[in-house]
Amino acid sequence: MLDLFRSRPQNLKSEILSGLTVALALVPEAIAFAFVAGVSPIIGLYSAFFIGLIAATFGGRPGMISGATGAMAVVVVGLVAIHGVEYLFPTVILCGLLQVVIGIARLGVLIRMVPHSVMLGFVNGLAIVICMAQFGSFKTVNSTGQLQAMQGPAIWIMLALTALTMAVIWLLPKVTKAAPSSLVAILVVTSIGIALNKTLPANLAATNQNNVVMTVGDMLTTNAKVAAAKMAVRQDLTSTNSANNANPTTADQRADDASIQLAMESIDPDSMSIRAGLPTLFFLSHSIPPINLETLWIILPFAVILAAVGLIESLMTLTLIDEITETQGSSNRECLGQGAANLLCGMFGGMGGCAMIGQSLINVESGGRGRISGIFAAGSLLTFVLFFSTWIEMIPMAALVGVMFMVVIGTFEWASLKLYRKVPLTDFLVMVIVTLYTAVMHDLASAVIIGVIVSSLAFAFKHAKNVNAEVRINDHGARIYQLHGPLFFASTTQFKEIFQPKDDPECVIIDFYFTKVYDHSGMEAIHSVAQKYQQLGKTLHLTHLSEDCREMLKNAQDLISIQMWDEPQFHVSTDRLTSVGPRTES
Repeated sequence: MLDLFRSRPQNLKSEILSGLTVALALVPEAIAFAFVAGVSPIIGLYSAFFIGLIAATFGGRPGMISGATGAMAVVVVGLVAIHGVEYLFPTVILCGLLQVVIGIARLGVLIRMVPHSVMLGFVNGLAIVICMAQFGSFKTVNSTGQLQAMQGPAIWIMLALTALTMAVIWLLPKVTKAAPSSLVAILVVTSIGIALNKTLPANLAATNQNNVVMTVGDMLTTNAKVAAAKMAVRQDLTSTNSANNANPTTADQRADDASIQLAMESIDPDSMSIRAGLPTLFFLSHSIPPINLETLWIILPFAVILAAVGLIESLMTLTLIDEITETQGSSNRECLGQGAANLLCGMFGGMGGCAMIGQSLINVESGGRGRISGIFAAGSLLTFVLFFSTWIEMIPMAALVGVMFMVVIGTFEWASLKLYRKVPLTDFLVMVIVTLYTAVMHDLASAVIIGVIVSSLAFAFKHAKNVNAEVRINDHGARIYQLHGPLFFASTTQFKEIFQPKDDPECVIIDFYFTKVYDHSGMEAIHSVAQKYQQLGKTLHLTHLSEDCREMLKNAQDLISIQMWDEPQFHVSTDRLTSVGPRTES
């Protein structure tokens, strides 16, 4: 399905229109992630602007979109809840510094160690996560601050407009490609939504939202009310003794409901709008935590996790966009770009961020291939906040949900469902594990790490059984073991079982022409075999060692006493020898 995004030429018109489409889709996600993190929606929007601008300008992957993300928000919510928002900004700054250091150390190339099966699982799990996230847009808030499903005509209008959005995105490219189909769909559905909200009475929604057609403004109001209700509940729990909480009376419940409604009615109007001014340095508008080791130990664990999560998601997105566009990005440069973006974001009071896979796919699908689309998207987002907040808040959520559903369809690798019995079973299981973990836990970074670990263990287990030897006797009566297969920690047991010191002649030669010693475990296995021959008064020689293996064994001479031949001093037969695996005693 990723072929849908290929072969789109890069031009200025496509870049600008694609950037505008991405900016419209960024608004609700940045707001939602800000509420997840427990900060003001303006902080989320500012974060999306700074991360998007700097990463698009200096990052290693043209066409990739970055901004405030849910993965980062989940990490910082605990910090904000425990220590306050003033600790958030130094944490983001430290996160950026760590990412810059990783980029300077050129550790971004480690993304090459991610197997293709993990990539498939990541992509499929991501599609499921994006799909599941859209169902939250079909909910609204009731009078007690609880989310509930839409009811009455509102839900049917929402479904119809979502379907219309998807239909426009699918059909328009068959007619013309003059403009991105996603942008056209948003504009068409927004016009219809505005007309319906002006002509239909709000009470048809049968919920607590302001309009029949739920808009970005309604979503912002809903999130603010839910956050206020949760805060009111926490305050009630702390002010009420445990005995009353154990057996609340009806009067207590009415009091709780009244306090919740009061909290919802007293929400700051600024928290229900994306209107704001230019961002300022955080230390000019927020208190600064004390600069000492205690503060460092508080923020360091969060900064390390943020840096790791951000880079894993960014580099996985880079790999995905590379595959889609059939071009090559720079992983190390992307680390530097993401680090610089988070550094500046923290300085201006942002919550940090990383690459956004959904928005990157929207950009690619809309024709964005260069840096202009990402830069224009970030600039448009700030323009919305400064000048066009009222218009942006009128966009129906159905339009944005429809766009994301089409992204889901284009992201999921449907061909991977037919890979069973066509690829090694371990690879298929790794793909399934990564997909399920991503879908259930919504943690993309951990899913990738787990996938790499499982793939590595499977690889080690498989190659641990590949050690064997071709055995023969040379003209001088010495027995030659010509090894095949890698000698490393997982294959040492198999290696030791090959030799029978009691039955071998006085001189034994181990030929490493077709194998290699990879680690200390391999050296220790050689040492163990050599000791057995030495105890029996027999001589063991090693030959055809590679330069790095020879250097490794020389460095360990105090641990291993083995005679190594610089040149083979025996006749090497060119005839095929009998392959001998591990020997077992009868």
